[in-house]
Amino acid sequence: MNSSLRFGYLVALLLVGLTGCQKPASPAEYNAKAANPEYYNAALNKLTQVIIHDIFSPPVASRIYSYANLAGYEALVPFDAKYESMGGKLKRFQAGPKPEAGKDYCFPLASTHAFMMVARALTFSVDFYDEFEKPFYEQYKKDGVPDEVYDRSMVYGESVAKHILDYAAKDSYKQTRGFKHTVTNEEGTWVPTPPAYMDAAEPQWNKLRCWAMDTCNQFMPPRPFPYSLAKGSPYEKELDEVYKAGKDVDKLKQDIAYFWDDNAFVMNVAGHVMYASKKMTPGGHWLAIAQTVARQKKLNMMRTVEAYALTSFALSDGFISCWDEKYRTKTIRPETVINKSIDPKWTPFLQTPPFPEYPSGHSVISTAAATVLTNLIGDNIAFTDSTEFKYGHGVRSFTSFRNAADEASISRLYGGIHYRSALVNGQVEGEKVGKWVIDKIHARKSTIAKR
Repeated sequence: MNSSLRFGYLVALLLVGLTGCQKPASPAEYNAKAANPEYYNAALNKLTQVIIHDIFSPPVASRIYSYANLAGYEALVPFDAKYESMGGKLKRFQAGPKPEAGKDYCFPLASTHAFMMVARALTFSVDFYDEFEKPFYEQYKKDGVPDEVYDRSMVYGESVAKHILDYAAKDSYKQTRGFKHTVTNEEGTWVPTPPAYMDAAEPQWNKLRCWAMDTCNQFMPPRPFPYSLAKGSPYEKELDEVYKAGKDVDKLKQDIAYFWDDNAFVMNVAGHVMYASKKMTPGGHWLAIAQTVARQKKLNMMRTVEAYALTSFALSDGFISCWDEKYRTKTIRPETVINKSIDPKWTPFLQTPPFPEYPSGHSVISTAAATVLTNLIGDNIAFTDSTEFKYGHGVRSFTSFRNAADEASISRLYGGIHYRSALVNGQVEGEKVGKWVIDKIHARKSTIAKR
């Protein structure tokens, strides 16, 4: 054997020896790597992509986010002794499976797997997950998770997901499918709006089990102003405000209205052709805001998942509370009244969504989400929201979560689809929902700023 071959042979033996002696990663080491919030963020963003593709309505999307994030949270809880299960806190929810004592787990892996299992079960386009999951799970093996621990953690995540799906199956969602709202044509009550004249969305949503609230009408807002076109009546004044605002929507107000549109299904009309555009839902928008600030503040995985879970619950209870009132008062939309009584050619800047007007859903759920995030992450945190840029919504900057919620609320007046009282009373309702979620579920002392 010549000297060069002998040298190569010795190097190869040395490398084999070094590889064979390499110490496997310890549980602390691979868990530290696996507890990367970006892994969970990737799973959340994939779910948002599927929700947009499948065109789930805003209330239904909030339900999906809540169950997926509950699964992610529950599977991660054993990872941090400072946190506890939502069992006994959420309405009729009991703590689920426990990890086997004395065994090693990668709880961050179990968490994302539980999240993905629930996401798959509650959405339609599961092929989107197929192309995502193989490289997604490979990263945990690259982080040094041993095969035995990997398999055990995946099984644990699946058991948590099954427990959450069993809980989801009892929330009355299936029983509310197929119901339609009966239009009465009573003066001042809601009727379908242009251009598609779609049926009212989710008229039975108040029948769903609440998350933290005791009942769907726990935070019932004040009654809307009585319908009256008499000059100077409270209702006529609000109607006139919407009409004038719609005729004078400057570029800034247009940008604000469009940024917060979040209409999951917009019907476009071009001549005799109608086609739909898909957009992010309001709930998805607020979880994207939570993600932006969690990254900015460098929150660890546990705090990030906690923020997603509690924000999701506030969004879901906000929709239940809001929809309960919408179908109680069945308030007519400004577009219908203006076209009939003032100006038949007037159109709002935003397309009117297919459900009654009062209160403003954006005002309720945005304020509920902002209240929770302010408590969990902090007040007066400036951030730039660019998470919806790829969906065509632009970029905007805010001084706090509440500043963003305030803009989301007023955007509905700029868009010509809500009266002012629906915004004001909706925000009060949303703040009550958000505070309730924190007080009922969150263990730490409330830091919600007094307003």
